[in-house]
Amino acid sequence: MQLKQLWEGNPDFKDNSHLTDYLNWLKDQKNLTFADYQDLWMWSVSHVEEFWESLWNYFEIKSTGSYSEVIDSNDMPGVKWFQGTKLNYCEHLFRKARNDSTAIIFGNESGERRQINWAELRKSVGSMSNYLRSAGVQKGDRVVAFLPNIPEATIAFMAVNAIGAIWSSTSPDFGTESVVDRFAQIEPKVLIAVDGYRYNGKTYDKTETVKSVESALPSLEKTIILPYLNKDISREIPDHWILFDECVTFADSILSFEAVEFGHPIWVLYSSGTTGLPKAIVHSHGGILLEHLKYMAFHNDVHQGERFFWFTTTGWMMWNFVQAAFLMGSAIVLYDGSPNYPDINALWRFSDEMGVNHFGTSAPYLVYQMKQANKPKAVFDLSAIRSISSTGAPLPAEAFEYVYESVKSDVWLCSMAGGTDVCTAFVGGCPHYPVHAGEIQCRALGVSLFAYDDHGDKVTDELGEMVIDKPLPSMPIYFWKDTDNKRYLSSYFDHYPGKWRHGDFIRINSETDGLVIFGRSDATLNRHGIRIGTSEIYRTINKIEGIEDALIINLELEEGRHYMPLFIKMSDELSLSEDIKANIRTMLRKENSPRHVPDEIFQVSDIPYTISGKKMETPVKKILMGMSVERSVNVDSMRNPDAINYFIDFASTLKQ
Repeated sequence: MQLKQLWEGNPDFKDNSHLTDYLNWLKDQKNLTFADYQDLWMWSVSHVEEFWESLWNYFEIKSTGSYSEVIDSNDMPGVKWFQGTKLNYCEHLFRKARNDSTAIIFGNESGERRQINWAELRKSVGSMSNYLRSAGVQKGDRVVAFLPNIPEATIAFMAVNAIGAIWSSTSPDFGTESVVDRFAQIEPKVLIAVDGYRYNGKTYDKTETVKSVESALPSLEKTIILPYLNKDISREIPDHWILFDECVTFADSILSFEAVEFGHPIWVLYSSGTTGLPKAIVHSHGGILLEHLKYMAFHNDVHQGERFFWFTTTGWMMWNFVQAAFLMGSAIVLYDGSPNYPDINALWRFSDEMGVNHFGTSAPYLVYQMKQANKPKAVFDLSAIRSISSTGAPLPAEAFEYVYESVKSDVWLCSMAGGTDVCTAFVGGCPHYPVHAGEIQCRALGVSLFAYDDHGDKVTDELGEMVIDKPLPSMPIYFWKDTDNKRYLSSYFDHYPGKWRHGDFIRINSETDGLVIFGRSDATLNRHGIRIGTSEIYRTINKIEGIEDALIINLELEEGRHYMPLFIKMSDELSLSEDIKANIRTMLRKENSPRHVPDEIFQVSDIPYTISGKKMETPVKKILMGMSVERSVNVDSMRNPDAINYFIDFASTLKQ
């Protein structure tokens, strides 16, 4: 397949990359030489222990204790890594700190701008961590945050991490039910919350939400409130709430780090499935540390003193990933607000003003910019930007070309894909490779990833399931309260026993080693880059009187378009009125988030089910994507075969 080449790094770009430095180190220290990146990747996945141990030594991991083996088994899941060692992720975040240099750069849509240097950051984190210790927070306790993407969220995370407690966060645009569904599972001791936020020029007071969340979490012992929307809130808050400023000005500001086992939990992230509560995914200190060092160095090529930006919220794993730029000695750049307020150039203007070197965003953002025919390079300098990264959804070839034509012609465009499941990317950028339109450059080092057909055979140059057949240290250590790993196993290992099935359709190009991702292969909703479980939507809809059943589908279409229709079965001959539709939208927005609101709502006479009683989301999705009925559904396995006919007819009305 002939692909259009859009960019290739010059010799200096390649020679000065961390990847080249690592190759030289392997030659000097291990007497290993490789013909090219693909040769290096093959070694990294065929010599798993040797590769990950090389990273331990190359990055000079600071630890106590010793390990006798890198991994105890190759059988997933449940692999144990570097047993016998202790370390701390936050300690490594400070290893390249330089007191007078900038650590955090912040801006929001209201025009606020702040910079925090490393000395100020160390003092704030030290005070916060010591306050938490004084409040009884210990290693293994959970501290949860209901905060926007602001410096205080980073300070709080680092403080929690420094003492070996377990972090978890969500964005304040989530409703009470969605927040409680996540936090109640892990029984937190402390809640750190914001009083409100601004988005798209509007203000949202969240004090009542905070009170509702607090009352739904009986394990809470402390609530720390940050007056972000209303600076005078201290006169109005409940007596038992503690102001954030009191914590970051605590008398003892000496920062110390609790060394924890390599496999000790670092945080809990949430990824929604098609049934039940959101999955509470637990990662380890050591696994995340090694993975983030690897990806930031070799696949993002972040350097000391640079400025790393990603447009994200605290409810997306990319927020956690942003903190990893500290590992490289980079400053992190944070932005809170709408990416299109007061106008479509908000993020480009901010990045230009702040001298961002690495600009990260979602694929839907770039697609939106393309559709609006925006030309940032005609307005802004953007000379500091040397990489633009995109994730959250497949980036179409047209959007690749748009970036080079309208944003910056000499830039490394890194499309990447991974997920909350591993808090990193399986596939992404390679500074040694050219960029081709519509294609992700490479499989990341150490990631033994292939496309599998329905028979479990590896395929190239054709559509297949994304499968990882060897363990990675950043795979979840477990799901919280997941008895006997039942949900963990069913999430990734049921389809190909012993191998991780990620739930994406991919094609691997045998000529370039690059990849194209075609969206989800299961029923999980990838809504403009944010994964949503269908169960979250069904729980809300079930509360609405007159609705008997529902089915929700999200389609990733050409040119980065998303389309999420909701199909409703009404009770007792009732009709789906405009008032009921409005109520559905209002409740989904209030109880969950704006991303849960469907594009259109349709009434159907029946919802298709299997004989065993499973709602047929994936077969319907395949039909709506244009797959043949024969390949999409086995009508003999259906409880109500006639129910599928509506969706066959509906598919003919869609323009892919």
